[in-house]
Amino acid sequence: MRTLVLGGSSFVGGRLVRKLLENGDEVTTLNRGRSGSSRAGVHQLIADRRDVDSMKAALSGTEWDAVYDVSGYIMATDADNFRALVDLVDGTVGRYVFVSSVMAYEQSGVFPWTEDFAQRDEPPTTYGGFKVFAENLLLDRYRTTGLPATVARPAAIYGPENNIFDMESAMFIRLRRGLPILLPHGGLVTGSFGYVDDFVAALTTMASHEAAVGEIFNVTGSGVTALAYVQTLADIVGAEPRVVPLPDETVESLDKPAFCRLFRARHHGVLSTQKLHDVLGVPPERDFRSGHELTYEWFQQSPLANSTTLADPLWGKGFDLEYEAEIAERLGVSP
Repeated sequence: MRTLVLGGSSFVGGRLVRKLLENGDEVTTLNRGRSGSSRAGVHQLIADRRDVDSMKAALSGTEWDAVYDVSGYIMATDADNFRALVDLVDGTVGRYVFVSSVMAYEQSGVFPWTEDFAQRDEPPTTYGGFKVFAENLLLDRYRTTGLPATVARPAAIYGPENNIFDMESAMFIRLRRGLPILLPHGGLVTGSFGYVDDFVAALTTMASHEAAVGEIFNVTGSGVTALAYVQTLADIVGAEPRVVPLPDETVESLDKPAFCRLFRARHHGVLSTQKLHDVLGVPPERDFRSGHELTYEWFQQSPLANSTTLADPLWGKGFDLEYEAEIAERLGVSP
């Protein structure tokens, strides 16, 4: 297949490119070219999703068996430019696979969330609101012009090369160093977690299965509480976690993040993947523990194992261990 990956330079995009090459696809990436040269065997197009002219220059006259949109988020584009991109590719692609998010869902205390649950009501200038806008635009085009679009809704994606540093990498570091782990809301916030390579494998099925066209699919793994998250990773590392319960009034007074962002109440939600299994025949993802065991093997050989404070330039999701120790000390726990 002639495939185009919008993004393709880090984490999900990078792991997807690797999978496509293994499948024998002819792979092209499109990005701003700021993360170094493309990998061997991959053609690279340079364009900025916020610059319509550069996108037209890169994509005009091209045709693709499949386009994987893994960089369709508000930090990389906006509603007008996304619409312009869809106008550009409509009629020239065999499949358009859009990576959406669990944040497209309206918050609900009824679990698990299935694909027919209500969407979030926010403007497209927000992360979740943009995902809703993009989903609706693509599926409307499917109904009106026949654009063969399909939507993947992941929850938290983890695994080797994760570029959101306040997830498993930060937790591995805290556990390895015996640092306090601040846990809000009694550790009861529950989220779904999916291993990156299982996720990209599902995307490739969505790009080829006829039943995927015009449909939304949840794509993720286990639902896990924040406390179970900490306990499982602690067991993998071989450490006793120093859990510090964080009162709600303290959470509200924090100057900046002091715990995994997925432990916040706004991320409380569990996805059902029954539709993915029943309609597309995609097998269940590997379990939470085995996926994190593989991730920890990678982590120990990575530069992150010796890091103390990290903040990535795209997501701005980092962690500050000194600040966490300060908060723990305020609560009467030694750093």
